[in-house]
Amino acid sequence: MNKKELVTAIAAKADLSAKDAEAFLAAYADVIADAIKSGDKVAIAGFGTYELKAKAARTGFNPLTKEPVQIPASKAPALKFSKAFKDLFN
Repeated sequence: MNKKELVTAIAAKADLSAKDAEAFLAAYADVIADAIKSGDKVAIAGFGTYELKAKAARTGFNPLTKEPVQIPASKAPALKFSKAFKDLFN
């Protein structure tokens, strides 16, 4: 499913126009991004928790030359799905 298909599905489920559904999706992404950038966790009951995870520095390898490469520490957004959401698929 791509963004256009997602917007169409949201519009149909929520009885919204496609324009309103696209605005909702953009606002949702912005709010989540702003919250986790500021260090907050965003927990949505029955769905999951968004948070910022720290990745430690490590040594990787260049696949072409096989030489070691130092990969710096970084932060990455993560989504951990809730048990209730996972149970929908089993």
